[in-house]
Amino acid sequence: MAMKQQRPSTGAKQKTPWFAKLIGGVENASGRMASMDYWLVVVVSIVLAIFGVLMVQSSASVEAIAKGKDGFTVALSQAMFAGIGIICMLGMQFIKPENLKKLAWLSVIAAFLLLFLVAFTPLGHTVLGNRNWIKIGPVGLRPSEFAKLALAVFAAFMLERKQHMLHDIKHLVVPVVAPAGIAIVGLVVVGKDVGTALVLLMIIASAMFLGGIKMKWLAGFGFIGMVGLAVAVMGSSNRRQRVLAWLDTDCGPSDQLCYQASMGLHAFASGGWFGVGAGQSRMKWSYVPEAQNDFIFSILGEEFGLIGVLFVLVMFILLALAMYRIALRASDLYTKVLMGCLMSWVIGQTFVNLGTVTGVLPVIGVPLPFISSGGSAMLAIMLAMGFVLSSARAQKLAFDSSEEKKTAKPNNAK
Repeated sequence: MAMKQQRPSTGAKQKTPWFAKLIGGVENASGRMASMDYWLVVVVSIVLAIFGVLMVQSSASVEAIAKGKDGFTVALSQAMFAGIGIICMLGMQFIKPENLKKLAWLSVIAAFLLLFLVAFTPLGHTVLGNRNWIKIGPVGLRPSEFAKLALAVFAAFMLERKQHMLHDIKHLVVPVVAPAGIAIVGLVVVGKDVGTALVLLMIIASAMFLGGIKMKWLAGFGFIGMVGLAVAVMGSSNRRQRVLAWLDTDCGPSDQLCYQASMGLHAFASGGWFGVGAGQSRMKWSYVPEAQNDFIFSILGEEFGLIGVLFVLVMFILLALAMYRIALRASDLYTKVLMGCLMSWVIGQTFVNLGTVTGVLPVIGVPLPFISSGGSAMLAIMLAMGFVLSSARAQKLAFDSSEEKKTAKPNNAK
């Protein structure tokens, strides 16, 4: 006698695990989320920029006063660039993405020329061991910060132009990796700015991955890039000593090479749950070198504690989430690649900076996006958010237009 096969009841609702609901909500790239992603980019970018100005004021005021300057000098400069950056970001949203992508060739050529001037002409200036500044009179600029954005836009533009030929490895590599990527990274390495070169390699790797490169090729290029960075590090006595200090094999006389990292970690760990209070850091009183730049996160941890650290991390996660959903929602390869490259820049650089502060990585010299002192870095990151906001607004308007058409159809039928 054949046994009847039991079928699951269709009437009973199957419960969805909570983590599945969470992942589904995070990856929800429907048109209805376009407005939320737009506002996430606007609000998070402005909040991080303002918070960065406050942190620069707190961490840089003591050193400025010690040098006989006004305690608000550095913060006012940072606020000026943040204000210009916010205005540019909000203004760029009204430029359509297809018009912004036309800046690809101009931006990458300008980045190359500026980096060339830094590396091989008297206009280039060395700061803290890195030749990465160009100065014309009283005006100073760090071209490598803008090179990150230029390379991301150029990679997205070229991969979209050649998307029907990307099955051939040479069309993936030329001209994004060579000559553009190699030229820009090479000029940055000539200036001994290995930290920025690492971020540029992240951008290139993201573009290649999103362009559909095979993993064996990506692994091979990654290996070559890491070998090149290792050679650049070992070729500089300063970089080599930093790595040896990180490995705790040679901290130099009186532990001077380990001093910055150990003081930064001490400041970061001394904040506890809620910190010592805004502006009340003790370690910024000449204990932590470059407290307003590469090690500003340690002062943030001291003043605002774990709660403040988590707040900043959540802001970066929300920004990454918005860019991720914009990329998922996009129908064109340009937007997908651009969002991926900008995510690798902002989030990758953030984790490199955090790794430096917490001792996971050697002292590389990479600023924290939005937060660290530096007008060029602030302006470059806000311009990048302008590109993101342009795509977010275009998607928002497209969804709003489709909703208006849907509501208009029943009325017309009547």
